Amino acid sequence: MELVSIIAMMRAGRVDAFAEIVEHYQVPIVRYLYRLTGNYETAQDLAQETFIQAYKGILKTNSELRLKAWLYRIATNNARQYYRRRKLLSFIPFTDSRISEVPDVKNQLDSAVEKVAIQETLNKVPAEQRVCIVLHFVEGLKYREIAETLGISEDAVRKRVARGKQVFRRLYSGGEVQ
Repeated sequence: MELVSIIAMMRAGRVDAFAEIVEHYQVPIVRYLYRLTGNYETAQDLAQETFIQAYKGILKTNSELRLKAWLYRIATNNARQYYRRRKLLSFIPFTDSRISEVPDVKNQLDSAVEKVAIQETLNKVPAEQRVCIVLHFVEGLKYREIAETLGISEDAVRKRVARGKQVFRRLYSGGEVQ
């Protein structure tokens, strides 16, 4: 659904049109914020704040914006604000509520350990690069969409993704950030 049509429906008094946005984007936004914060509860809180801000601002926004990029921009700004308030990165071990009925404990443990290692490493990547990496590789946004979301050039996005990948690989293989 396009932002223009949602704005038109809301102006026509159909405030339930915004519920469609929440239904469609809630899981991806929470997942994105989890990758940025490493904390599921924080990600849920930030996502809720993102949708509240979007709801309050949707009628004031430029209808030419892409809905997805606009929501990710709000979410990114909320994550930045969270870190400004906190001034420290926190990590809570990965938990997955979708564990199968018949557990293969060794494989689950290996998988959980790897996911924790990936998230810990990702948290060490500089924030500007981490945001671009998560938006591109986890959320599947194209460089153009990321540039629009963050208000930077596509070239800057390419550089941040490339540098972020290098930093991630170095850290994950046991190296240090230079």
